Amino acid sequence: MTQRTNVVLLAALITASAGAQDVSVYGTTMAQMWKQDVPGFDKASYAPATQFLGIDATKLGSEALSLHLFGWGRADLGDATSMGKKSDGNLTYGYLHYRFAEANAEIKAGRFGINQGAGMEQVDGISARTDLKHGFVVSFFAGKPVLYKSQDPLSQKDYEFQHDVIFGGRVGWRLSKMGEIGISYLQDGSTAAKDLPIPSAVDYSRRQVGADIRFVPVAAIDFMGRTLWDVANHPEPISGSAPSRIAEHDYTMSVKIAPLFLMTGNFTERNFHAYFAGTNMPSLFRQEERGKHRGYGGKVLLGSTSSLLVTADFRSTNRDSFGETNRFGGDIRWTGMDSKFQAGFGAHRVIAQNVLQIDGRVPSYSLSHREIRAWVMYETGRYSASLDGIHQSFDDQHNPNLNEKKSQSEFVASLGARLTPSVKVSGDLTYGDNPFFKKDVRALLRAEYRFSMARKGGK
Repeated sequence: MTQRTNVVLLAALITASAGAQDVSVYGTTMAQMWKQDVPGFDKASYAPATQFLGIDATKLGSEALSLHLFGWGRADLGDATSMGKKSDGNLTYGYLHYRFAEANAEIKAGRFGINQGAGMEQVDGISARTDLKHGFVVSFFAGKPVLYKSQDPLSQKDYEFQHDVIFGGRVGWRLSKMGEIGISYLQDGSTAAKDLPIPSAVDYSRRQVGADIRFVPVAAIDFMGRTLWDVANHPEPISGSAPSRIAEHDYTMSVKIAPLFLMTGNFTERNFHAYFAGTNMPSLFRQEERGKHRGYGGKVLLGSTSSLLVTADFRSTNRDSFGETNRFGGDIRWTGMDSKFQAGFGAHRVIAQNVLQIDGRVPSYSLSHREIRAWVMYETGRYSASLDGIHQSFDDQHNPNLNEKKSQSEFVASLGARLTPSVKVSGDLTYGDNPFFKKDVRALLRAEYRFSMARKGGK
């Protein structure tokens, strides 16, 4: 999405908020400082200042109409921190919201996030939902996807051309007091890469069908998840073997055996050729992935008293490109009687053997390691302080990514003060000892604020 579109959309929405009865403003200002000294590279000093800002304006001429804005901007006071640019920013969401008095119905227009079964998207457009009789729920959205450039624009020369439209919807049915099942559809792009006037080697379009479930037969059991199918007509891979049409399985179940005894389990399987990470969100989108992923694990939470919580967990992950990884261990968390003091300790073991390395000298290596973490936190009505430390020691001393170091550690100390009921300031100091930097010392200053304004007659 171009910067001009961001500015026009933001200006239009802010103008609309002028007639609001109640306005809430919240934000966070952060200033960071660190130096980077990497062997073989020039030294660099970074000092980015970032502003996060949100606005909620209600009663825009009607009790049912509201405006919601959130975005961020960054300016580098030192060396550039992102792709050679010394400033950056984005309107994360900005939309008008109208809620009807009946049927739990609502309409959104502008830039918003969508999570309707098949896909978790960021859209410039319109969405709506409503409840129907006999437990049915219907929702849909349509517009243009919000797009983000990668660091390699040449490989994405058809990116915006293929992502010309996005739409989808979901039909759900609520089981009486027992959960909900749903069917959803997502289409991103109107034309597949092979059907373009000039066919493209990379297909960014998506067509997916999803089935989701939430099942709570009794209060102690909660089962939820979804299966996602790829129904797009993608080009066949060079190998000639047709990939699976099942893009994703993701299911989680929790069982509460007693008030202080909870067990959870999860199974995930993804075929990235069909899945494409399932979203255009920048933190989740990985178009270049082509392998398969399978993971499963569980967690047991046991509390002997209201102040002591013990957790044991296990997770196994298998990736075609990286091999199998198993992580297991536990944590102990203690909270004081007055809830002002908290402390915790955790220990985990990670087994990751034979990670493939495209290098004749080191055909494979291990990322297996032991990890320990400890933290303490104290908070009064106005002041807070915390100390957090983590240490990892690696098994394979020949791992080329470790630069002949056996371990890495990081420690974070934080102090905070609430100056007024609406303003809080805090600071973090981080020290790291790792294979990538000779020194890794970072400082962060943060100011958080929230305030509201109301016209006469308002609250």
